[in-house]
Amino acid sequence: MNKSRHPYLIILLLLILAITGCKQEVMLHDLKSKPRTPWYEPIPYGMTYVKQGTFQLGASDELLDQPIVPTRNVSVQSFWMDDTEITNNEYRQFVNWVSDSVAASLTFNAGIDYYKKTDRDDQIIDPPSVDRMRVQEIWSDSKPEVQEAIQSIYYQGNERIYGKREVDYRKIFYRYFYLDLKKAALRANSYNYETQSYGGGITGRQDFIVEESVPVYPDTLVWVRDFTYSYNEPWTLKYFSHEAFSNYPVVGVTWEQANAFCHWRTEQKKVFLMTHHGATEIHAYRLPTEAEWEYAARGGRLNAKYPWGSYYALNDKGCYQANFKPKRGDYVSDSRHSTKTMPVATFAPNDYGLFDMAGNVAEWTSTTYDVNGYEMIHDMNPEFSYNAQPGDAPAMKRKVVRGGSWKDVAYYIQVSTRDYEYQDVAASFIGFRCVMNALEDERKLYE
Repeated sequence: MNKSRHPYLIILLLLILAITGCKQEVMLHDLKSKPRTPWYEPIPYGMTYVKQGTFQLGASDELLDQPIVPTRNVSVQSFWMDDTEITNNEYRQFVNWVSDSVAASLTFNAGIDYYKKTDRDDQIIDPPSVDRMRVQEIWSDSKPEVQEAIQSIYYQGNERIYGKREVDYRKIFYRYFYLDLKKAALRANSYNYETQSYGGGITGRQDFIVEESVPVYPDTLVWVRDFTYSYNEPWTLKYFSHEAFSNYPVVGVTWEQANAFCHWRTEQKKVFLMTHHGATEIHAYRLPTEAEWEYAARGGRLNAKYPWGSYYALNDKGCYQANFKPKRGDYVSDSRHSTKTMPVATFAPNDYGLFDMAGNVAEWTSTTYDVNGYEMIHDMNPEFSYNAQPGDAPAMKRKVVRGGSWKDVAYYIQVSTRDYEYQDVAASFIGFRCVMNALEDERKLYE
């Protein structure tokens, strides 16, 4: 009997080997057979992590002193946000970089070889990517050909004071490009593989590329323009340029300039990552949506009136908790108040670690202002944005600003209060901060 079973055992063993061999063969060719090392985006310096969540957008916490507006229960994805408003020092880096790049481009076009790489003199690098330390030589070079090449940057003729050479920042523009993904996503503009053409009159990818050219220097005259019969000339002359104000929030920046800064910051981060880590894939820096801003300002206290979680602007010691106008004609009610902006992070942060989400300066968001905006938006990552063109009606240029400022009364520094300004207008009381999307895998590190 035992002998009669041997053929069956042999056949069974052969079948097992065959099946196992097939399984191994499948695994060798399976795309998931080789585990990939998880990739994490580097933690952005100076930013605070805001975990995804759901909240009621709008004035859900007030019944008496708020206008009757609809509210929405919405969800936002995880993101990083600057822990402070962008400072004068940070924005000056942008202005200086663009100024250097303009000078580099002018001398490059004139055939002057500042921008040749040290290892290979026959290889010219793109002027906007020139070594920042090396390009500084241009400004002090006394060679006639260099001075002639950059002459157009300075004030000319009668615009000079005492004949001094001063940079005319009206000529310093940041030029950049981006893809209009919303336009590309329209079904009418989809690419048809059968006809090998686009719909909607589109001829190719170039029809989705948008070019922007934005003056970078802040409008320092806002300190005079915004206040009639008020002496603010010293701030016009010193606020942006003097080292004493380096840690103060930048103002006099339009919505368009804030977006240009975000793009520049993204490109600088890519250059840094490529140089030091051999990678450039990051989420772009951008302005926060209105929903993201309010969610972050609440700091996890979903029914709070102010970022610090209280229904009062005073703390238990009787001190104001933000830089705003607490009383009629009184900007300096306690020792921590000022008649203008204050250094960032002067007051305590909210529970997310974000400073100045109330007061100091109001902040640009990416969102277009509409009275009925809450009724139109989606409940997932809500946003309504439109980049108005110069010829558009003024109402189409309104952008939401949030947080209130040093000149505003307490109502405007509440987390749910909406206000707006036109995207091409600068003010002495509006600044901005950046956000960056967070990857889902990265989010798990902070749960």
